[in-house]
Amino acid sequence: MNEQSAQPAQTLDAVRERIDQIDSELLRLLDERADLARAVAAAKQASGQGGQFGLRPAREAQIVRKLIDAPRKSASAALVVRVWRELMADSLSRQGPFHLTVWGGARAVELARLRFGAAPPLRIAGRPEEAVAAAKTQGGVGVLALTGESAWWGRLLAEPRLRVFAALPCLAAWGPQAALAVAEVEVEPSGGDETFWVTDAGGHADTVIEALSRQEVAARLVCEAGGLRLFALAGFYQRDDARLARAPGRLSGVIGAAPGPFDV
Repeated sequence: MNEQSAQPAQTLDAVRERIDQIDSELLRLLDERADLARAVAAAKQASGQGGQFGLRPAREAQIVRKLIDAPRKSASAALVVRVWRELMADSLSRQGPFHLTVWGGARAVELARLRFGAAPPLRIAGRPEEAVAAAKTQGGVGVLALTGESAWWGRLLAEPRLRVFAALPCLAAWGPQAALAVAEVEVEPSGGDETFWVTDAGGHADTVIEALSRQEVAARLVCEAGGLRLFALAGFYQRDDARLARAPGRLSGVIGAAPGPFDV
């Protein structure tokens, strides 16, 4: 008889009792964490930072990656991401204005909630321009679908502060990339990032990809509409990167960057 079979199996009542104990402890810790988030908000207010948008995409991505990489027996990556995204969004909403404007249908709304949780209020936009405009307001985040209907992402070339900072969903298990999130936030490398680059280069998309590869830039086509193409470049690129300046297209540029899927 091996050691595992020698151990008595727990009764269902015992398992349920232990779950109740864990639930009580989780609630206590959640309440303590929420109280600490309130203390952070108060400290920022006292230091004159109360009106600033506290979203830090790179920092959040690093925290989530660390949690997913930590040893665990049964909790899935999806469970870890959902729980901590809710916690982060709740903390952020306590620090000042934070709201979502979504364009692109039910899937875009679903992805917005998966990424930003239930805390921020959400409004559905009838046109992509509305979501882009809302993202330029205090605490605003726009979540916009990637479709052939609109080259909304091309408009970001003319925006001095608006950036793509998240690609949705953040787990490959949740489906293919279908939306991007934009806001007036600082976009920093988090490790494992993709940079989003727009060009009006004509010809076949493979021609652009090949030209970029000669500059040692790996690219994939994300979307095309209105005579523009959106590519995802492997890695983090600055707007003034000389390799991109030598790429095809008269009108082109970086519009932001986002962490790649955490489960890849």
